[in-house]
Amino acid sequence: MQLATFLESAREPILEAAIAFARTIPALREMDEPALRDHLPQLLEAISADLRDPQSRTESIARSHGEAPTPSSQTSAQTHGLLRARRGISIEQLVAEFRALRSSILRLWGDAHPPGPGAIDETNRFNEAIDQAVAESVQFYAQERERWRQIFLGILGHDLRGPLNSVALTVELMRAEAVAPAAQTALLSRGVKRLASLLDSLLEYSRASFGAGMVLRRAPVDLAAACAEELELLRVGHPGAEIAFEVHGDTEGAFDASRVREALGNLVSNAVKHGEPSGQAMVRIEGGDSSVRISVENAGEIPSEDIEMLFEPLRQRDMPSAAAERTHLGLGLFIARQIARAHGGETVGTCAAGRVRFTIELPKAGSRGDGGEAG
Repeated sequence: MQLATFLESAREPILEAAIAFARTIPALREMDEPALRDHLPQLLEAISADLRDPQSRTESIARSHGEAPTPSSQTSAQTHGLLRARRGISIEQLVAEFRALRSSILRLWGDAHPPGPGAIDETNRFNEAIDQAVAESVQFYAQERERWRQIFLGILGHDLRGPLNSVALTVELMRAEAVAPAAQTALLSRGVKRLASLLDSLLEYSRASFGAGMVLRRAPVDLAAACAEELELLRVGHPGAEIAFEVHGDTEGAFDASRVREALGNLVSNAVKHGEPSGQAMVRIEGGDSSVRISVENAGEIPSEDIEMLFEPLRQRDMPSAAAERTHLGLGLFIARQIARAHGGETVGTCAAGRVRFTIELPKAGSRGDGGEAG
C-alpha cells in the first residue's frame, strides 16, 4: 500500500499514537483529547496530499535546502506550532512530537504492509514532508514565543512605574523635611531619574522589537561629564568595586546621553560581575576629531572565539563563582551594541595579556540627525 493511502486509511491509529506521546509532555498531560489532536488530522491530510503531488529531483533538492514555496495561507503545521507555544511546551518538546509522529507512522506502515519496490522513494518523500512541517511549526512557535516575551517586557516596564513613582515621592519628602543629608537625597534623586530613564529604554526596546525602531534623542553633550555622573551611581551600586576613570581629548558631540550612560552602565556592571574579584575596572573616554571612544577594561580571560557570542541576547559566560549573579538575562552587551549602532557606531570586545576590554565608538556626527529614529 502506498504511504499516502496508508495515512488516510490508518489515520485513527496514527493519531492515537501521537496523542499518547503528547500526554508524556507535562504541559500537555491534563489537556483533553480534542486539544491534544489540535491540527494533527489536517497535518496528516497535508502530508498525504504532498506525497501524491509529483516532485522533480530539482524540487526535492530545493526543499532539502529550505527553499520550499511559501504557502499562500497559514498551514496546519504553522497553526500547530502557534498553539503549542501558547500551551507552554518547549521547542525541544515540539520537535519531539514530530519525531514521535514520524516514527509511529513508519512503524505502523511497516507492520501493516511489507515494503514494496517504491518504499525507499516514498519514505524519502515522507521525511521531506515531515521536515517541512517541522520547519513551519518551529517558525511560528518561535514568533509566538518572541511576541509574548516582548509583551511581558512591555508590561514589566509599565508596571514598575508605580513603585518607582512612590520611591520618587518619598525622596522628595525626605528632601523637603530634611530627614537625611542633602547629599544623600540628591544621590537618591539622581538614581530614581536613571531608573525612570532605563524604564523608558525598556519600553522602547519592546517597541523596537515590533518594528518601530530605537528612538535617539540627540543633544549637544560632554560625554565625559555624563559618564562621570553615571560612574558615581555605579560606585554606590557596587560598593566593593574599584572603578577608575580617565578622560582624554575632546568628548563633546551630539549624542543621546541617557542611552550612552545605559551602555556604559552595562559594560561596567559586566566588568564588576565577571572580572577578577580583586581587580580594578578601568573606564577611559577618548575624544577625537570625529568620534568618541569609551572603553571598559578589567582583568580576566575570555577565549577569542567566545567574545562575539557574548553580544548575542540571552547568552552568558559560565561563571564559576557560586556567589555570581545568575538571575540576569545576559542582555547587557547586546544592549550596549544596539545603542552604539543606533548612533552609527559599534561595540567590540578584545582579550589580550589577561585583560578584557569592551569598547564603544560613537561618531560625533550622526547620519540620522538629532532626535531621529534608529533601528
